[in-house]
Amino acid sequence: RADLEAQNIQVRSELGKQFRPENIIGNAHSMRAVYQRIHQVAASTTTVLIRGESGTGKELVASAIHYGSCRADRPFVKVNCAAQSESLLESELFGHEKGAFTGAIQQRAGRIEEAAGGTLFLDEIGDFSPAIQVKLLRVLQEREIQRVGSNKTVRVDLRIIAATNRDLEAAVENGTFRQDLYYRINVVPLFLPPLRDRKHDILLLADHFVKRYSEKMEKKVHRISTPAINMMFAYHWPGNVRELENCIEHAVLLSTDGVIHGHNLPPTLQMPDISNASQAGSLTAHVALLERDRIVDSLKSNNGNISAAARQLGITARMVRYKIKKLGIDRQRFLPKER
Repeated sequence: RADLEAQNIQVRSELGKQFRPENIIGNAHSMRAVYQRIHQVAASTTTVLIRGESGTGKELVASAIHYGSCRADRPFVKVNCAAQSESLLESELFGHEKGAFTGAIQQRAGRIEEAAGGTLFLDEIGDFSPAIQVKLLRVLQEREIQRVGSNKTVRVDLRIIAATNRDLEAAVENGTFRQDLYYRINVVPLFLPPLRDRKHDILLLADHFVKRYSEKMEKKVHRISTPAINMMFAYHWPGNVRELENCIEHAVLLSTDGVIHGHNLPPTLQMPDISNASQAGSLTAHVALLERDRIVDSLKSNNGNISAAARQLGITARMVRYKIKKLGIDRQRFLPKER
């Protein structure tokens, strides 16, 4: 039975790797479900709504869907709907005719037309005004637009991927988001988990960002210290992966000896949120952190040798292997480097 379960775990892991897009990092179970959904929807032209907190990587998922589709060689056009006023956003999306408003000195095609044949990614669609919601609904229903200041209809062929961190159901309930538009964009919902729910991916992501920023800054930063790792695991990451990336960039900049230490991390990680520490389940989390700390130190001092680490810890080698897997420890980091 144990062998069968181990085989099942291995199969699920391999499936996750098989479907994981190259631009996304993470092996957590919740992320493997995301990869499978990306694989399923990429081949279609169905509208996708990506849900998730700010900083979870919604744009990366939209990009993975586009470049995994038959439209991959066509444009992938991104529009941040929250960054512009209603009038500017309308012109940005639908284009305008010369003289349509003050400053419209020439005709301009909008982002929707630029995405012809490809994919239009609408980030933070929950911020659309009622007027623009009506116009977008027409695009989804009729596949046609009118530029600002024009009566001419332009046919468009494109796929729309939308994203939001808002509670659209509540917005529909209180009348700030159209119900018919909600049903049009919510054909295939895809939920991205927050980083606090995929903590085994933190070290994987951190190592990735260390490599990126050490190369960018031309600094030899090769390791994250155990105390710094513990601080990252104890933190609640309200800004998710984007916040982790910013923290690692900060730490690489301040590192002076090729190692990221706890004091190199931003102050927010050095002062854990008290309310977060008091949440249910925090004892289990702290025990896991302590356990991980001891196993990492033992593997480090024994060059990744599981049997030697087990003897030092006073447990079996089988238990060490189980803990390595459960706690997301990368044993390869501690093995002797080949010369």
